[in-house]
Amino acid sequence: MGLLNGKKVFISGGSRGIGKALCQVFAQEGADVAFNYTNSDIDAQDTLEKIRQCGRQGLAYKVSVTNKQGIVDMVDDIIEKFGEINILVNNAAVNKADLFATTTEKSWKSIVDININGLYYLTKPIYKNMMRLRSGSILNITSIGGVRALPTSVHYATTKAAVVGFTKCLAREACNFGVSVNGIAAGIFDTDLGHSLPEHFKTMYQSWCMKGRFGKPSELAEFAAFMVSDKNTYMTGEVIILDGGTVV
Repeated sequence: MGLLNGKKVFISGGSRGIGKALCQVFAQEGADVAFNYTNSDIDAQDTLEKIRQCGRQGLAYKVSVTNKQGIVDMVDDIIEKFGEINILVNNAAVNKADLFATTTEKSWKSIVDININGLYYLTKPIYKNMMRLRSGSILNITSIGGVRALPTSVHYATTKAAVVGFTKCLAREACNFGVSVNGIAAGIFDTDLGHSLPEHFKTMYQSWCMKGRFGKPSELAEFAAFMVSDKNTYMTGEVIILDGGTVV
């Protein structure tokens, strides 16, 4: 018996990196998985194949989290095909190496639009479905950059700190409807996003990290599967740091 047998899941940004690992692990644990993506059709098809190889249903939607109407239409289609959505993982996010002094207004708005507005656009319709079901689990992937003073981009850290506040406050409201809301503050993982960081920062991170390495996407996905499962019934409003034990 898998941790997520029979669950209907939506994962944002599921075509690569941590999102792809989440889709695969959740399917291995018995869930039917839908996800969105914005770029590579080839990567999305690979994720779908990994889901279906586990004997589960997979749905892929090429729509940005910033496309409000597109998200509403997508959620309606998923509920029509799956019947319901029991689990939401807000994973999609972007970063851009930049100093605050040189950050343009366009860059600031782009990061905020995807990392914060996209969080709102996606969570709202799925949360309303969970309210009607009187059950559900929402997991938000944030970053240690949002909880610690790390040398990362100010706009990225700001949005990830906002995800922490979003998680804690929504959890208090959602608990009245049987919905749990938690988060994972991730360190650097072996993904395109992780490797896009400046070399000197990646070197520093590995020296700070007790494990002495970047995380594997599957390590986060396995932990996430437990957090959203029926085995984890007494946690809500928590943001767990998963970073290999960094000391800064």
